[in-house]
Amino acid sequence: MLHLAVRMAGHRITALLAVACAVLGGAALITGTGVLAESGLRSQLPAGRLAGADVVVSVDQNFHPPGDLPIALPERGTVPDRLVDRLGRLPGVTAAVGDVSFPAAVLDADDRVVPAEEPRAAGHGWSSTKLLADPKVDGDTPSGTDEVALDSATAEAAGVRVGDRVEVVAAGRSATAYRVTAVVDAPGAGILFADPTAARLSGRAEGKRAETVDLVGLRTEPGKENSVAAAARETIGAAKEPTGLIASTGSDRGDIASPGAGAARSLLILLAGSLAGIIMLIIGFVLASALAVSIGGQRRDLALMRAVGATPRQIRRLAAAQASLIAAVALVPGVGLGYLLAGQFRRMLVDREVIPEGLPLTYSPLPALAAVLLLGLAVQVSARSAAWRTSRLPATEAVAESRSEPRTPSKLRARSGLLLIVAATTLSVVPLLSRTVLGAAATSMAGIIGAIGLALAGPALVQGIGDTAARRLRPGVSAPTWLAVANIRGYALRLSGVVSALAMAVVFVLTYTLAQTTVMSATAQDTRTGTLAQQRLSAPGLGGVPAGTLAAVTAVDGVRAAAPVSDTTAVWTYQMLGDPAAEASSAMILTPAARGVLDLGIRDGGLAGLTGDTVAVSSDVAGSRDAGVGHRIDLVLGDGSRVSPKVVAVYERNLGFGPVVLSHDLAAGHTTAGLDQGILVRTDGTAAAQRALTALAASRPGLALEPTDTGAGEGLSDAPPEVWINLALIVVLLGYLLLSIANKIVATTAQRRNEIATLRLNGTTPRQILSMMRREAAMIAVAALATGLLLSAIPLALLGIGFLDRPWPAGPVWLLPAVALTVICTAFVTIELPTRQALRTAPAHALSARE
Repeated sequence: MLHLAVRMAGHRITALLAVACAVLGGAALITGTGVLAESGLRSQLPAGRLAGADVVVSVDQNFHPPGDLPIALPERGTVPDRLVDRLGRLPGVTAAVGDVSFPAAVLDADDRVVPAEEPRAAGHGWSSTKLLADPKVDGDTPSGTDEVALDSATAEAAGVRVGDRVEVVAAGRSATAYRVTAVVDAPGAGILFADPTAARLSGRAEGKRAETVDLVGLRTEPGKENSVAAAARETIGAAKEPTGLIASTGSDRGDIASPGAGAARSLLILLAGSLAGIIMLIIGFVLASALAVSIGGQRRDLALMRAVGATPRQIRRLAAAQASLIAAVALVPGVGLGYLLAGQFRRMLVDREVIPEGLPLTYSPLPALAAVLLLGLAVQVSARSAAWRTSRLPATEAVAESRSEPRTPSKLRARSGLLLIVAATTLSVVPLLSRTVLGAAATSMAGIIGAIGLALAGPALVQGIGDTAARRLRPGVSAPTWLAVANIRGYALRLSGVVSALAMAVVFVLTYTLAQTTVMSATAQDTRTGTLAQQRLSAPGLGGVPAGTLAAVTAVDGVRAAAPVSDTTAVWTYQMLGDPAAEASSAMILTPAARGVLDLGIRDGGLAGLTGDTVAVSSDVAGSRDAGVGHRIDLVLGDGSRVSPKVVAVYERNLGFGPVVLSHDLAAGHTTAGLDQGILVRTDGTAAAQRALTALAASRPGLALEPTDTGAGEGLSDAPPEVWINLALIVVLLGYLLLSIANKIVATTAQRRNEIATLRLNGTTPRQILSMMRREAAMIAVAALATGLLLSAIPLALLGIGFLDRPWPAGPVWLLPAVALTVICTAFVTIELPTRQALRTAPAHALSARE
């Protein structure tokens, strides 16, 4: 069987190239997506400044919902400081350090902030140097309240040496002069204060974080880290310390060192998960189409084998063996390309600051194995399905049909296609019911499902178009036009495959791109309409806005209202159909004063009650989770703390302001920095107020003043990083789809050599044949564009109504002409080139040679 498959494959190189390209591209996409998924599950950040600690005891920086993947928590939790002495007495422990972190930044001679890797947690106590791996210290330990040590990178950037004085902004306090007593040459050492000073600055002497540390680092005797970690876990349990404390060793220390950066792994999992479905749909469609063309060109050979006694099962095995042989050849370079593709995608994520530079990809054979198994299964199923009809026909009927197509398209296939199109139309209603990102995703899925339905119903549709065109032809129509229409009527199955593939490309690009831009436009509209403030004051280089800034802003002439605003992450736990569920989302942190700078579109309740243990929620989640005003909901804050706040307001603008808003009091003590990220300011609109605010920002180092209205948000130039990532993925998938379509059209046209030769022997000139093929290309392009636009029109219209209150989406105006031009060029070029190649062969030679 294998020998026969090899011999048959040698005579079908053109058609099998389309299969090879489909498998190669599919292997690259599956492998690349698999690398991202595996990296999200297994990749670890470097230990960084904790590299010298063999065991780290901390709060678990992941929330573990039952039956689901863990959710990363970006805010650092706290550990009771009484554990430091207990853990330090464990056998094998040589040193125990309670580490604290707080915002700190150094100012240079021009009062500019020296950039730091993580300003929200750059300040530490001197004892933290014991957690560093082999630090080189030049100078003495800081001991006084006005002494500080700097890491070598910060000292060099600030232009200071040991003995110099330097201005430092710590924990939101005003800039203070410190004497540099030491320079520490170690990565991530940060800004080091005397331990009592660090405790005071970090708020560990009083307040919600009193008598706590961020983590406990343990240095152990060589080879004792695992036993110490086990003993630490027993100590935590025996002392009945707060749940959620863990002891980490080895590569697990990286997430503890950078909890916010560790949350980037969750993004890789989400990206891979969102891609997996559409990638498998497209790969399955492309493979099935390519193999249908390849097996269709061998129907005569397969029919003759049936005539000489081959069983239906043998015919299907032969088709599957041939396809598997080609797939095996294409899989190896495809898998290699997938690993390279994952590396390029990671580089793009780093450039867009979506994931940290230090987060590596995890490479293993698992993604390659997944690609081999999935594509092997897809090839077997597609090849056997393509050969099913020929293998089941009686031998004589199979031979008779081998040079033609069934005159009547399958009714079951047509009805199945129509049902899928109806299902896609029904699915496109979701944006009217859910004005969320998930609701917008239904638009893209509806378009793809509709395109698959078109592929099934295509033969009946194309034949109906051909019959209608034939009846309307004028008696004096030209020969090329008559031949083109006759081909459409006689080979509806062949042409429908090409039309449906091009239509899928149209639907894919329009629905995916315009769904992204529409959500982006609706988000910008919500934000723009709901933001009453004209200016935002922030201090990114300081780790947060210094204390006293809000009071200074409100005292400025012309300022009507000012309120602090911050963002964090909250995990909403709830019941769905009786089972526990959890969803992580961004959460704003506001005070009642936000009423003067923000209009969230309050439907019930009000922000005046946003104090203490309270939250506000969006109307979408309030309705779906029974969380109206007065109800209590279960949340897990960004540091892992569980709370049950009361809902005091329900608002409409969820796209612009997220699904939940926390009160400032509720979030206090549960964020890494403990400072407000920004201040929204509403003025009387006069130039004098603007100048006064500008002068205030300039007078305080590290403050940045920017307008809240930064653009319309509808153009791609205003797109956030995640939109650019999605668009880049669309380009990759579109390239794969178009390449596969081009190969399919070339293979389909090349298989018509006998048809072209017969027409030439009957007196048709090469010019007439070219004209006929160009008319077919025009009909294919028009049909693909028309059906693609029709399949996209309803989902996109409903998306526009649901998100923008108008029956059309938002997006670049050049997208539709670009798609049309791409489809037209693909159809004409891929038909013209193989036709010209076929015309170079003498008709008699073409008819005598096997395909």
